[in-house]
Amino acid sequence: MAKLAINGGAKVRTKPWPSWPIWDEREIEALEATVRSGHWGRLYEDSQVEEFEKAFAEYQDAKFGIAVTSGTAALTVALKAVGVDIGDEVIVPPYTFIASATSVLQNNAVPIFVDVELETRNIDPDAIEAAITPRTTAIMPVHFSGRACDMERINDIAARHDLMVVEDAAHCWGAMWNDRKLGAVGDIGGVSFQESKHMTAGEGGIILTNDEELAAKAFSYHHIGRIPGRPFYEHHYCGWNFRMTEFDAAVLMCQLGRVEQQTQRRHENGLYLDEQLGRIAGLTPLRRDPYMTRIARHSFAALYDEEIFGVPIEKFREAVSAEGVGCGGGYPHPLYKNPLFAEKRFGRITEMIEYPDYGDMYLPNSERLCQELISFGQAYLLGTREDMDDIVRAVEKVKQNVDELR
Repeated sequence: MAKLAINGGAKVRTKPWPSWPIWDEREIEALEATVRSGHWGRLYEDSQVEEFEKAFAEYQDAKFGIAVTSGTAALTVALKAVGVDIGDEVIVPPYTFIASATSVLQNNAVPIFVDVELETRNIDPDAIEAAITPRTTAIMPVHFSGRACDMERINDIAARHDLMVVEDAAHCWGAMWNDRKLGAVGDIGGVSFQESKHMTAGEGGIILTNDEELAAKAFSYHHIGRIPGRPFYEHHYCGWNFRMTEFDAAVLMCQLGRVEQQTQRRHENGLYLDEQLGRIAGLTPLRRDPYMTRIARHSFAALYDEEIFGVPIEKFREAVSAEGVGCGGGYPHPLYKNPLFAEKRFGRITEMIEYPDYGDMYLPNSERLCQELISFGQAYLLGTREDMDDIVRAVEKVKQNVDELR
């Protein structure tokens, strides 16, 4: 008789997992009050957007925050603020969401992909240093899934080569590097509030920095080139309209009240899964370096060894999911394999700027992560210890009965 649920056996888990996003009457009341106020954009005095900027920046150990429409907008503006311009090179990992690289393209600059560390999914500092050329202007470390990059080494490399560090901190609400929250550990950084993120208003983002001059530039670039204190129809820079709405800020202030407790729970549950799943031969949780003092855990991930399990990873994920524990993977391929990069679909700018032959690239660790990663979504990590044990039981059950899958 079959034991695995995928073959008709009983599931490990039948009750639902925590849902996402989490909200209550506070969001409803905040939105209603905003509608009734008649002030829906941040152009008014006593702006909720400004209140949120100050509150989130303080929470994230930054002096300045500039709220924008998305994490993509945050990175685009941040790169512009540090001086990235036409033809400049920005070093970025290819194992990341596409916005990390398209924000570079939006500034008419050149993404230079370098490999990541297999055990952390984060950009490899050795690869950064090897990729620097006279055209390099900035480094973009991506703190993937809220796991801090090696910022000591990255900042040191940047200082020695006179480069700017723009952190992609999209996953970093409450994550810490050496007990310091991320986003302004480099020169400037961007955070996302898109719907899947740990704080969300459906969309939205914020730029973080400790540099007053960079903050002023970022504010102007996101605000159509305007400068505070100057006439409304006076524009000093060619900027975008990436202003956050009062509705987004109203929701995000409510979300901010929950994020500390939720982040700590995800961190602790992630450490527990590291320990428990790490005991199962064939699974290797990602490495936690000492400077990763808190991991935000946008997902839980581990490397899968097909030789030890004896079945393809797709079959393993399917079998675990059938037990009532949804098991996913990572990105299906590195960014350079997307048609946008492989075929350099950047428009006529390609006639003026030399780009790498992205379609010929092969970065081994990024390729392996796309093929060898299993993951569990961030909402699962809001569960109880008993919920975490259900994840472990589902994986153990599949491992113990893997012959059913062969």
